[in-house]
Amino acid sequence: ALAWALLAGALLLPPPPVLPQPPPRRVRETEADFNTVYTDWVDTDLLNIYAFQHSVRRNRTEGVRVSVNVLSDHKTLPVLFVVRQKEAVVSFQVPLILRGLNQRKYAYQEVSRTLCQPQTKSEVETQHFYVDVSTLSLNTTYQLRVTHVENFMLRTNERFSFNATAAQPQYFKYEFPEDVDSVIVKVTSAMAFPCSVISIQDILCPVYDLDNNVAFIGMYQTMTKKAAITVQKKDFPSHSFYVVVVVKTEDEVCGGALPYYPLSKNASPDEPVDQHNRQKMLDVMVSPAITSEAYVSSVLFCLSIFLSFYILTLLIACWESCRQHKRKGLLSAMDSPSLDTGHSHSIPDALLGRAYDSYGYGSFGNGSSSSTEGVPDSLGSTEVSYSYVGQEQFKRRTSFAPTRPLCLPMGERSLENVAGRPRLDSLSSIEEDDYDTLADIDYDKNVIRTKKYLSVADLARKDKRVLRKKYQIYFWNIATIAVFYALPVIQLVITYQTVVNVTGNQDICYYNFLCAHPLGNLSAFNNILSNLGYVLLGLLFLLIILQREINYNRALMRNDAHALKCGIPKHFGLFYAMGTALMMEGLLSACYHVCPNYTNFQFDTSFMYMIAGLCMLKLYQKRHPDINASAYSAYACLALVIFFSVVGVVFGKDNTVFWIVFSVIHIVATLLLSTQLYYMGRWKLDSGILRRILHVLYTDCVRQCSGPMYVDRMVLLIMGNIINWSLAAYGLIVRPNDFASYLLAIGICNLLLYFAFYIIMKLRSGERIKLIPLLCIVSTSVVWGFALFFFFQGLSTWQKTPAESREHNRDCILLDFFDDHDIWHFLSSIAMFGSFLVLLTLDDDLDCVQRDKIYVF
Repeated sequence: ALAWALLAGALLLPPPPVLPQPPPRRVRETEADFNTVYTDWVDTDLLNIYAFQHSVRRNRTEGVRVSVNVLSDHKTLPVLFVVRQKEAVVSFQVPLILRGLNQRKYAYQEVSRTLCQPQTKSEVETQHFYVDVSTLSLNTTYQLRVTHVENFMLRTNERFSFNATAAQPQYFKYEFPEDVDSVIVKVTSAMAFPCSVISIQDILCPVYDLDNNVAFIGMYQTMTKKAAITVQKKDFPSHSFYVVVVVKTEDEVCGGALPYYPLSKNASPDEPVDQHNRQKMLDVMVSPAITSEAYVSSVLFCLSIFLSFYILTLLIACWESCRQHKRKGLLSAMDSPSLDTGHSHSIPDALLGRAYDSYGYGSFGNGSSSSTEGVPDSLGSTEVSYSYVGQEQFKRRTSFAPTRPLCLPMGERSLENVAGRPRLDSLSSIEEDDYDTLADIDYDKNVIRTKKYLSVADLARKDKRVLRKKYQIYFWNIATIAVFYALPVIQLVITYQTVVNVTGNQDICYYNFLCAHPLGNLSAFNNILSNLGYVLLGLLFLLIILQREINYNRALMRNDAHALKCGIPKHFGLFYAMGTALMMEGLLSACYHVCPNYTNFQFDTSFMYMIAGLCMLKLYQKRHPDINASAYSAYACLALVIFFSVVGVVFGKDNTVFWIVFSVIHIVATLLLSTQLYYMGRWKLDSGILRRILHVLYTDCVRQCSGPMYVDRMVLLIMGNIINWSLAAYGLIVRPNDFASYLLAIGICNLLLYFAFYIIMKLRSGERIKLIPLLCIVSTSVVWGFALFFFFQGLSTWQKTPAESREHNRDCILLDFFDDHDIWHFLSSIAMFGSFLVLLTLDDDLDCVQRDKIYVF
């Protein structure tokens, strides 16, 4: 009953009102021709269709371009243009609305689009396409023109000029010749702005040629004045590609300023901005890239350069060995008794090097110290031995027998004082901190190390087994650091390269795109190959150190007096660490150049800091072996330097607080290190430091005006403080953008200052520089000069935007494969290797001089 009641009620309801039907839309179709301007109108009830036809040839590609201009101002009711082709549909509205980085809208009344060209298998085929025009406005006037694109096909090594705007992008087609496997597309412009985008896309429809979609496919990079993309045939199955050029709506991504466009009265902030005539003139040229033979020849060239150093080193080693054998034979002949007299012959000084009898810095003959001071000396005692018995400290036994010189001509040398030494001290479980390795109590250290004139013998008193183990820790620590540092770095840069290859965004990496030769998945193989010199020369240096250590150990096995008591004490751990650091610099520099940018620049500089620090430590260790820094403290300080490098790169740009903090830390660290060096470590940083400073100032400056006790050290430290304070002031005032390079410059300046001081003091002390280190110094200085010239060419810089960085790009200058920065890699690796050889051979002239006659400075 309820159902029947509901049905009856529904039948009694009035019928729904009939809505008026809109009038049918009128369609007006026009057979249109190319190169004709059609001025027409359209409204809500009208749909205009323009039918075009043209002939397409299989062996010839012609571009078709549609240009429209809406004459009426109806921004809220745009006109829609739809181009229907055989295999694609392109649609756009006018005014065309494009958005910038900050979602600001830009409106364009004139729009031009190049149509995607469908392929044909016939010799000649007539194809049709249609342009539909519609709108929701009451009446809108527009102009339509369809033309053929001249020079749509780019030709090899031919330059073509054209104009483009944000709403009128351009793209052209290029086909690989049969004998060309890769090409480089170069786009240039005389004007930096407006900013533009260059894209390489496969022959597919649709073509992404607007600012808001150009990054969807293919490879692309932003551009101001220069852009270059290397394209390989294997990446495009059709052996052809499109070169797409798009002008961006804003210039911020290229380093330009965001323009100010005043809004009209009572206008909404979201209202589109008319940019008027924002166009750019560009030139494009496609050139063949290098062939596979060029890759092979470049690799062989690189290998031949650095393997020649191995050959040269081998020849020098053979010559030196022959000279040593000849010298030993002569010494043996002159040491044998004469048949006439039965006495051994005397040996001229020329055979053993310069005589050092007149050299008396730190020796007892000059009155700088005496045998009564309790300082062991081969001139004041015939036996100075150190032994470790049970848990007792080292004991010193001094004999007051008549003195005999230790380092004498071979025929007159007495080995009584070294006969009881072990043949070769091996490493044991002895730790340096387990006991006092000096022979006397701490008071004796103060007496010895605060003398006015020090000899190397004063600072080479610790047991060499302990020191050997101490300095070997440098090598093992840096080897461990290298493994843990390199593995995540390699993984990260592989990820960077993968992202570049997958996304096609070539703004991620700051290459020299005009000389970036890809190989496999690597975008710039030449920048990686040029780092091979660091690895090969670092390995060669390790082999040289190994040979020297073997020879030294053999001398110890023979109880050679020169090895035991003469010359600078031989410790090779720091040398091994330096060679390892050079190899790691090559590896990490190669990793950095896989995808160079500001986020991984510390990969390229971390081991540069270590090399600079290790070189300074080695220079200091030469004459201060007992008091040099331990590996733990040295690497901790270097880790702190790398930490500041990363913080400075990320947060230091225009950050006043950071620069103030860093400058204060820099100056305080300089003062603390100066105090440590001046007093040879015999001071303490505790609560009484201020009282002691005031006491020294009162006694030495107020009560009596006395000069510094250690004049040479004071001169070095004053110069060092002036330089470091100046660098700190420069950083605080200028605030350089490249903080990592600024920090590296601080280390290099201090290293050069200390090295110059060492050379000057060496010559001032009556010592000489032998031929091999002198040649190394001269040649290394020349190579460093040329290397720095190529370094400062500045082919790219991540301190600017990628587009601005490409303005510095240059063509290859060596074998059409290597650029200026690659030559910097070649020369700097050679210069670093030469610098290491200088440190290794600088004091070879002292090998026959007893240590109490070698001055400490």
